[in-house]
Amino acid sequence: MNLPNDQSRWAYMSKLSDFPISVAPVATAVPAFIGYTPQAMYEGKSCMNVPQRISSFSDFEALYCFPNPAAPASQVKQYSPECYLVLRKEMPVDPDYLIINGDYYSVLPDPNTIYYLYNSVKLFYDNGGGDAYIVSVGTYGLPLGRPIISGTQLVNPNVKLAELMAGLQLLRNEQEPTLYICPEATLLSVAENGTLMKSMLLQCTETQTAMCLFDVIGGRNPDPGLYMQDILTFRNNTGVVGLDYGAAYYPFIGTSIMQTNDIDYTNLFGGDTKQLEPLLNPYGNPNPVAAQILANIASPSGTPLTVTQYHNALLNASETYKAITNLVLVTANILPPSGAMAGIITITDNQIGCWQAPANVSIVGATSLTISLSESQQASLNMDAITGKSINAIRFFNGIGILVWGARTLDGNSQDWKYIQVRRTLTFLEQSCKLACHPYVFQPNDKNTWEAVKSIIGSFLTSVWKEGGLMGSTPSDAFSVDCGLGVTMTGDDVLNGIMTVVVKVAVIRPAEFMVITFQQQMASPG
Repeated sequence: MNLPNDQSRWAYMSKLSDFPISVAPVATAVPAFIGYTPQAMYEGKSCMNVPQRISSFSDFEALYCFPNPAAPASQVKQYSPECYLVLRKEMPVDPDYLIINGDYYSVLPDPNTIYYLYNSVKLFYDNGGGDAYIVSVGTYGLPLGRPIISGTQLVNPNVKLAELMAGLQLLRNEQEPTLYICPEATLLSVAENGTLMKSMLLQCTETQTAMCLFDVIGGRNPDPGLYMQDILTFRNNTGVVGLDYGAAYYPFIGTSIMQTNDIDYTNLFGGDTKQLEPLLNPYGNPNPVAAQILANIASPSGTPLTVTQYHNALLNASETYKAITNLVLVTANILPPSGAMAGIITITDNQIGCWQAPANVSIVGATSLTISLSESQQASLNMDAITGKSINAIRFFNGIGILVWGARTLDGNSQDWKYIQVRRTLTFLEQSCKLACHPYVFQPNDKNTWEAVKSIIGSFLTSVWKEGGLMGSTPSDAFSVDCGLGVTMTGDDVLNGIMTVVVKVAVIRPAEFMVITFQQQMASPG
């Protein structure tokens, strides 16, 4: 439309929003993994001590793994634990042993070479993981060069409390992560592990945006008769602050994450094949083929073969070598369950919602448990009259398999916060509603604004109720939203620019205990 020049300055364009402001639900399952990686460099730029968002294991490999050379060269090992075979005078108590040429040998790791983050991230994605954050606090340190003393706690001195604490602090500036996971925390000493767990719970309490998933020291090699001492130690080291923001799982799980070609002779005796020869080519039962392969590895002639080719040749030549590498593989595949739980929580949230308990589900990749707990043994983990700190059991059931059999926070005696899904649902609702109110900051603190805020929050909670996230036969039974002068605010509040919104919700609690009552009824005549 053309306007006369003297009228153009009076022409204005008015644009009205077609859609009202609505609540955008926040992400509920975005774990942040803190720990050690093979490397932390991308396109010449360091990723160390920088929270990095990834969406797949391929993203993780691009940022934190070494590039693989072209075939036929062997692929680079991103994680390579080292083990030793230790001669024993009698049959070992622990199950990780072999009988070779009539002698007992325990398979014991070099503690400085044991790390968990790489395989935990794999386990996370195998179990339905999606978006995640990685905080690499360092790369792998030097090996010790000797095995751990049998029966002692596995402590890796390359895993530093100060470095993990610094990585945790970096997450204060990240709003998106909703789960904190530190798989290598159990490689600290008991005291340092306790310090880290308390710090994680305190940070979650202060930010109110995330939960911690903990593993229990001792869950890797539990003693069937003394395992409750490990549970008691764990409970004594988590403190009393922020227990509703933490959940623990027990025991460790045997997995299939690492495959046959991930373990070879370079993982034995620090790569010293001379110590393999008396085992594969004993004096009383010689194996000349295996002896020749070992000689070629030590002093290759002509074009040397790759590690993979030598490994495959030894597998074909020696049943003893196959048994050794298989047992080392089993040992290397024992992992803390927190990474798998992060994946289970993610897929449960995506398929149903954060109000669904992440329990009574199987763990993809889990093949065994380090201890098989009975129902009565689980009861002592699930409830503790003194500390109230619940620990969620992972159990094996005949005909079903390995299941996550618990969904409690560490605050097990609290009627309000004992369940993981209740804590996470309230966090989800609170953070979503807070973000929805941001557009109304600096708006007039009057009835129009109050009604608008009540409307958008009510609409959001109605949608959650329809999805099954809240209890009640009607929306009014499921929640209420109040905001107004004389209701949630005083006159002074309004003058001071304070707008208070009170939201009450009826969250869903699980049917944790099924009680079935049988009564005998007399047969009716006729």
